Amino acid sequence: MQPRRWMSKLYPESVWYKPQLKPGLFLTFDDGPVPEVTPWVLNTLNAFNAQATFFCVGKNVAQHPQLYSDIKRFGHSVGNHTMHHLKGFKTPWKHYVKDVLQARQHIHSNLFRPPYGQLTRYQAKALKQLGFTLVFWDVITYDYNAQYSAAACLKAALENVRPGSIVLFHDSVKAFPRLQYALPELLEYCKIRSIPLHKL
Repeated sequence: MQPRRWMSKLYPESVWYKPQLKPGLFLTFDDGPVPEVTPWVLNTLNAFNAQATFFCVGKNVAQHPQLYSDIKRFGHSVGNHTMHHLKGFKTPWKHYVKDVLQARQHIHSNLFRPPYGQLTRYQAKALKQLGFTLVFWDVITYDYNAQYSAAACLKAALENVRPGSIVLFHDSVKAFPRLQYALPELLEYCKIRSIPLHKL
């Protein structure tokens, strides 16, 4: 799924995909770490020698610091996903930025992805001034949506990837029933076609 034009125009300096890096994809996982899912994700990625980026929720990192350490120990990169998974359109910008800075105390990264893809101009401007790189995606799997089948989530990814695509999965209990099928299948697809998998 390509990003909506108005969104990419609203955040012109943000990262949506990385076409300059030749063939290859960037797998990203939002909302973790959580003990029910993250270890499985890490082991699955490791089985395929795949690298990824985890956009972590600060309160989850605070509750599960060992899982956060495991993500980095496996060689993956991390990003900030706010402290409390806030909706940007419903949160005053000063409160939103304060929440992101709270998360930064636990997540040592200048990569930031807004939950739900929601970010106002004021929030974006403030975060950029604080040194954050705003990262979105150009392919979403819809694994968080129980109305999608696992096969439909995989199809949503495979039909839309292009060289340099940033693919969005969710490291969450809600997404796990679909993630369990779609992630290994996507990894196998990339392995057969010798498609490199990068971290941001």
